[in-house]
Amino acid sequence: MVSKPVSIRDESIRLGQFLKLADAVDQGSDVKILLAAGDVSVNGEVEIRRGRQLRPGDVVGVHATTYRVAVDQDEQADSGR
Repeated sequence: MVSKPVSIRDESIRLGQFLKLADAVDQGSDVKILLAAGDVSVNGEVEIRRGRQLRPGDVVGVHATTYRVAVDQDEQADSGR
């Protein structure tokens, strides 16, 4: 199983947006199809809500690939100033 970290800028992101950011889907409309088919999991549990809020550390699975929600290091450095 392939695992890829995907950095986000804010403290959370919606699942549909995350899947597009991670290049797990080509278009936003593909998210709905994946979710309806039960092909997406969050932290090991099947997820059907496109609006599910994800936070750093969450793990999203799509088919044989997992994506870990990570903190954007540039944003983290800026917030410390």
